[in-house]
Amino acid sequence: MHCPACGNPDTRVIDSREAEDGDSIRRRRVCDRCEERFTTFERSESARIQVLKRDGTRQEFDRRKLASAIGKAAARGLGAEDVDRLIDTVEVELRRSGISEIPSQRIGEMVLERLAERDPLSYLRFKIVYSRIEDLDALYDELASLVRRREDARNRRVAEQITLPIEEPLAPVARRRRR
Repeated sequence: MHCPACGNPDTRVIDSREAEDGDSIRRRRVCDRCEERFTTFERSESARIQVLKRDGTRQEFDRRKLASAIGKAAARGLGAEDVDRLIDTVEVELRRSGISEIPSQRIGEMVLERLAERDPLSYLRFKIVYSRIEDLDALYDELASLVRRREDARNRRVAEQITLPIEEPLAPVARRRRR
């Protein structure tokens, strides 16, 4: 690990512990040359996920690239931690699927699903770039679709919260016998 202050490749680990997220290791390091102390986070690396781009090329899945795209769409709507959590959920789902190669369109759809729930404006900005929307009518249709989806989700949440009264069972009615 190179020292961020002087670039020296010789650094020592002085403390290691599991990071708060539980998926990485936090290491405190010290540079042998300038004695600068710094922290690194190391994530275990499993099978690499290849992203099949629209033009047919393949690239390794890159969290930073995805974070940059989401960050541009989110502007102020989502904080850096929110973006990291969103990417974590996408990456976990990709790794659980066991697929080693995934089309970039599917990753975009996964991001859109999560943005629609969290931040509708970020969803629209991401959708415009991701789907290359250039027509105002197409944008209007997408907005109408988003409004319908959010309204349906809101109605489902309200329906789940409504408790229906339980009626007391009716007492048996005494019947008169005919003579």
